[in-house]
Amino acid sequence: MTEQKQPEIKFVEGIVADAVEDVVYRMCPMHLMRLEERMKELKKGQILELQTDYEGALADIPDWCRKTGNELLGVEDTGEFFKFYIKKTVD
Repeated sequence: MTEQKQPEIKFVEGIVADAVEDVVYRMCPMHLMRLEERMKELKKGQILELQTDYEGALADIPDWCRKTGNELLGVEDTGEFFKFYIKKTVD
């Protein structure tokens, strides 16, 4: 059995997003469902800020980005929730 490597998380501050999606206090898998929907609305090169307090997103969102080809710019930890910055790199 091979061990699956967890995606590396880069913590950032001060990224300005083109759109914001707040899924704080929402149950899993809302963070992935809303991420998918909002990315469809953005143009290539735009950045989405996804806000969630779900700790599982620290693995789920980098994995989603890897699978879809979009770029995870980084994560900001506010102490109350996480802000994920995802750049749309594919149409």
